[in-house]
Amino acid sequence: MPSIQHHLVYCELINAARYRGTTTYQRVARIGGLPEAGAAMANQVGALLGQICRLEMEAGRPMLSVVCVGVQTHVPGPGFYVLARELGRLEGVTPAEEEAFFRAELEDVYEAWAHP
Repeated sequence: MPSIQHHLVYCELINAARYRGTTTYQRVARIGGLPEAGAAMANQVGALLGQICRLEMEAGRPMLSVVCVGVQTHVPGPGFYVLARELGRLEGVTPAEEEAFFRAELEDVYEAWAHP
């Protein structure tokens, strides 16, 4: 059964998607009561986002974690693309292919959550 932490983060991601926006790794960490910086944040936030993505894929929806981006980069971190490859969503390995995937997946998530 998903934890309260899981539900709170899931709601944050859905809200960002419904409003065609994004959220940040730091905000997700804060909402989930996780470390807000460093390797501990990356590992724990990444694991939580990975769980959410797997559940979304099982439900037939795109990778909801695409709305979670870096504060300065405004794109997902490298772990997002690793997970996308593991899930069979992304085959490309070049920065251009990752960028194209990010933009397409973001639009798919916005569409999926526009009319829940």
